[in-house]
Amino acid sequence: MSGPSERTIGVAVGLPEPFGTELAKSREALGDPMALAIPPHVTLIPPTELNAEEFNDVVAHLEVVAAHQWPFEIQLRGTGSFRPVSPVVFVALAAGISDCERLESAIRRGPLARALKFNYHPHVTVAHDVPPEILDRAFLELADYRAQFPVAQFGLFERGDDGVWRTEREFAFGLSAEPSSLAV
Repeated sequence: MSGPSERTIGVAVGLPEPFGTELAKSREALGDPMALAIPPHVTLIPPTELNAEEFNDVVAHLEVVAAHQWPFEIQLRGTGSFRPVSPVVFVALAAGISDCERLESAIRRGPLARALKFNYHPHVTVAHDVPPEILDRAFLELADYRAQFPVAQFGLFERGDDGVWRTEREFAFGLSAEPSSLAV
């Protein structure tokens, strides 16, 4: 847990309704103890500890990054898993992968430059650190899951003293179309 002058943050694309509630309920029904503490999302920057001064630099950095982004679509389809490397089952992205990769790369610079433990792979976790039979159940029960939604912002999330992640701030994209499609 963070010290008094530290904050634990993450940057992510939150899932809009009804998809956020649907996947949170699925995760809760599977018995995942983090279902109510972590809203469904596509991680851009994993949990990161910052002191107060770093936090302000991060906010300024995220404002600049968002101003240079354009909206895109995410399509969720089916399930995947990181087993045996990590006990995780997720809903997979079928569209929006390269957009998330581009966004993650832009964010993971400056005050958020960090080495990654694993290669970046955008996904929505639906079961984590639960028994293998629950991971198997999650994989099968959500295999036909489908959702599609526009993305025009990302969020800065913060873990509270109670362990619950909450949106601290949203950063709306500044461009209305992909730069290559803009008139010069």
